[in-house]
Amino acid sequence: MKGARGNNMIEIVNLTKNYGQIKAVDNLNFTVEKGEILGFLGPNGAGKTTTMNIITGYISSSEGTVKVCGYDILENPGEVKKRIGYLPEQPPLYMDMTVKDYLNFACDLKRVDKKNRKSQIYDIMELVKITHVKDRLIKNLSKGYKQRVGLAQALVGAPEVLILDEPTVGLDPQQIIEIRKLIKALGKEHTIILSTHILPEVSAVCDRVVIINKGKIAAIDTPENLNRKYGNTSKFNIRVSGPKNAIKDILSGIYGVKKVEVRSEMDSNVTDFLVEAEKDIDVRKPIFFELAKKEYPILEVKSVEMSLEDIFIHVVNDGKEEVKEENKEDQENSDTVENSNPSEDSASQELPASEDAELSEKETGSEKEADTDDKEVE
Repeated sequence: MKGARGNNMIEIVNLTKNYGQIKAVDNLNFTVEKGEILGFLGPNGAGKTTTMNIITGYISSSEGTVKVCGYDILENPGEVKKRIGYLPEQPPLYMDMTVKDYLNFACDLKRVDKKNRKSQIYDIMELVKITHVKDRLIKNLSKGYKQRVGLAQALVGAPEVLILDEPTVGLDPQQIIEIRKLIKALGKEHTIILSTHILPEVSAVCDRVVIINKGKIAAIDTPENLNRKYGNTSKFNIRVSGPKNAIKDILSGIYGVKKVEVRSEMDSNVTDFLVEAEKDIDVRKPIFFELAKKEYPILEVKSVEMSLEDIFIHVVNDGKEEVKEENKEDQENSDTVENSNPSEDSASQELPASEDAELSEKETGSEKEADTDDKEVE
């Protein structure tokens, strides 16, 4: 079949990958539309890199189908590869080549027409802002510039689809911002799958999110819809003038308020509080009237949305909590039931590690050795 069906540039149906008895990818189903930037999230070992390797044709699936621009990866691997630009977590760079020579080499591999090669390389270098280092050896470039060169090779051949695996790992904050802007700009001309551990990055650039856990899809939707779906409380910051402890007691005593935290004290008589309330109970009017009775003026109120980090932790750990409760009930009913449910690690902004490590995936942390070459381009 030629040409994508409708607006779907990528179609994944019942995708499964087995390594012996372990299912690294377990019956995945999702599509990516033309011009969409899809965030692909999951804890270490969840199956992200395996899925991307299958999409790019690097490894084969055990079951299911993958179509890119309407071409089946198994039936027409050459056509699929023409239409994909891939940036793996470790960019495939040749350190002893200059930037320009390396991009020429990438053009040879992708069989770019020699008539258009020079202009295409120039346009790509301008786009990713590496023109001024085109004659430098890649080994002498900084981490940020090496990442840009890796992205440039993914763009060679004008692919319709880009697969980006951890494109900002190891970059400094300024470089991260620049790469995010670049990815957002590329989304106007390309369909993009972005895999990352940096969740604010997904919120900043992605139109939709797929969260997988232990090889299965745990959630798929826009960040906004995920917030509405999994946010079971409403939160807001409130700044009040008056005695801190008295105000906290008033806020805590209002029906519907679940939790009150002191966030900061502006001065001796002004305090910021974080109020968490039941989702379906509007506590704003009761708060206003109760504080007004005591003549404690409200200076500011701001709503706080559930972060993607919170949503991720909730989705990944949701099933575990249910299992934990079931095990607890079973143990209470029988003294012979063994405790087989280990305690969960405390959640943090870092993505939790999966127990079933994906055999082919070599995930690395964001802390890698910095390039200390004296000739480094900053």
